[in-house]
Amino acid sequence: MTREEDQRRVGLDSQALLLAAGLAELAVTTVGSAVGAVRDALRRSDTAELAAEAEHDLLARGRLALDRYAAAPPAHLEILARRALARQAADGE
Repeated sequence: MTREEDQRRVGLDSQALLLAAGLAELAVTTVGSAVGAVRDALRRSDTAELAAEAEHDLLARGRLALDRYAAAPPAHLEILARRALARQAADGE
């Protein structure tokens, strides 16, 4: 290997190490925040209501996600036919 290749490899290795360290720090911070939020939620007097609202929110999000990704898009020929009919109607008026 040439000196430039060695330097490039060291640069990539250090970049990968920095990325891994950044991801680890982000994970630790996120887990710490989540634990703090759960601890605060358990101290509340309306914990049951809070849990019911969270469940309702998760169900709504699930419905939206399924509607967004599970619904089949309209057929391509159907779209073209609608556009042709719209053009004919516009030209006929």
